[in-house]
Amino acid sequence: MRSFTLLCSLLLGWSAAGAELRFNFGDLAVDGGLTNFHAAVFGEGGPAAWKILPGEAPSAFAPVTPGAKGAAGGSVLAQTSQNPADRRFPMFIYDGEKFRDFRFATQFKIVSGVIEQMAGVVLRYQNVSNFYVVRVNALGRNLRFYSVVNGVLSKPIGPDCAIAAGEWHELAVQCEGTHITVWLDGQPAMPTLANGTFAEGKIGFWTKSDAVSYFANARVDYTPIVPAAQVLINQTLAQEPHILNLQIYTLCGTNATRILASKDPAERGQPGTDAELAAIQSGTVSMGRDHHDVLVTMPLHDRNGDYIAAVRVKLRSFFGETDNNAVMRAKIILNLMEEFGTSAEDLLK
Repeated sequence: MRSFTLLCSLLLGWSAAGAELRFNFGDLAVDGGLTNFHAAVFGEGGPAAWKILPGEAPSAFAPVTPGAKGAAGGSVLAQTSQNPADRRFPMFIYDGEKFRDFRFATQFKIVSGVIEQMAGVVLRYQNVSNFYVVRVNALGRNLRFYSVVNGVLSKPIGPDCAIAAGEWHELAVQCEGTHITVWLDGQPAMPTLANGTFAEGKIGFWTKSDAVSYFANARVDYTPIVPAAQVLINQTLAQEPHILNLQIYTLCGTNATRILASKDPAERGQPGTDAELAAIQSGTVSMGRDHHDVLVTMPLHDRNGDYIAAVRVKLRSFFGETDNNAVMRAKIILNLMEEFGTSAEDLLK
């Protein structure tokens, strides 16, 4: 199903194993608008130039063989700036989602470069100073993995291998927990690595120095990350399935709230009311009625008794139920949620 309006005609699908994103750059108009991504440069040198260009993109994930044409036409994502600074690493980061366990694959073609001829992918990106990279080097004839932690590059790891410039190749990386596995043109490229520096993060595309590289037919297969607040909702509903609706609200600015998690995930992000704000700021318990249902809003406490969020519970009322009875029923559910235990920081993860 079509999920976003993106430069890459991003497609989102679900399967029993998880979710899939496809970045179909070939469907886009040349010089089309770039959304849901941002350009970044680690190191020195000027800004990067990421564009949609006309190109002979290969058929989506067709077998890649040396010298094979296999072109399907369509546009490609290209990094075209040619600043020769040696410690200049342009990146194009997807902002639409963070990923924990996933497989990220893209086809790429190294087009030119005097100082460098490289292309790669960024993994578990935190910010411009903290991320993983897997990249290939046509001039150096090698593939390398390295991490950047607080702006410091680790020692690269990886094999020597022939990478032909001017031809399409496929690079794929799988992250499962602390294990990182890499494939080049459908073949394992190195032994599985173990690195637990970053547990999750964003993904993106990567080049170096004056390298001009094209990317096409990128895809991410992943297990969606369930926010901690949603886990708390799910745990509570599993034990109390009679709850009609259950929502957690958090502050959004100083005088507004939004839904952080809900029995209906589509409600996430919707604004709250004065009742939720009062619950967080002063511990106020509010009660209302909706036809045959009751709605109770209460503060959620951490282990120290501090207010960290607001909880709204919707329950089916019964004949003759008083406001006090409704609040007591809702507080039993609140106590169950607080028994699971969480902090304000954990709730936002």
